[in-house]
Amino acid sequence: MEILKTYELTIQQKQGILRLWNTEYPAHLNYPDISGLEQYLEGLAAPRHFLIVDEKAEVQAWLSTFTRDEARWFAMIVDSSLQGRGIGSQLLNEAKKQESELNGWATDHNRDKRTDGKAYPSPILFYIKNGFEVLDDIRLEKGALSTVKIRWTKADSPTQ
Repeated sequence: MEILKTYELTIQQKQGILRLWNTEYPAHLNYPDISGLEQYLEGLAAPRHFLIVDEKAEVQAWLSTFTRDEARWFAMIVDSSLQGRGIGSQLLNEAKKQESELNGWATDHNRDKRTDGKAYPSPILFYIKNGFEVLDDIRLEKGALSTVKIRWTKADSPTQ
């Protein structure tokens, strides 16, 4: 699958990301409509988007890198039907070519539920496999949200 790279998202791409967001992320993070996602996206400084789309141009996976607190961060969603096929690693590797550091927040438990009622699986092992360090002492606890900081740096990565 080809990765599309862009600094600006079309409305169709935003709608696809919203569908992924509300399907794949824990239900308590859902946006009721596109305006909530747009507000989130508008708050990202210097974003760069990496998209994987299907033959109908529907977004199947999305990764965005952006600046926050003078560091580069990322957010990523992969359609669950494609998980385990290397798509997420492919997106991360593409972002790693552009960045010297990536920071993120990841759930490190399996208590959250998706909109369909299924458990939201922690992606921590996936990130460790992709060269990220889990910073157990740095947590984001906000309402129902409970995450741990993860970080990848080019200097610490033997494969990059």
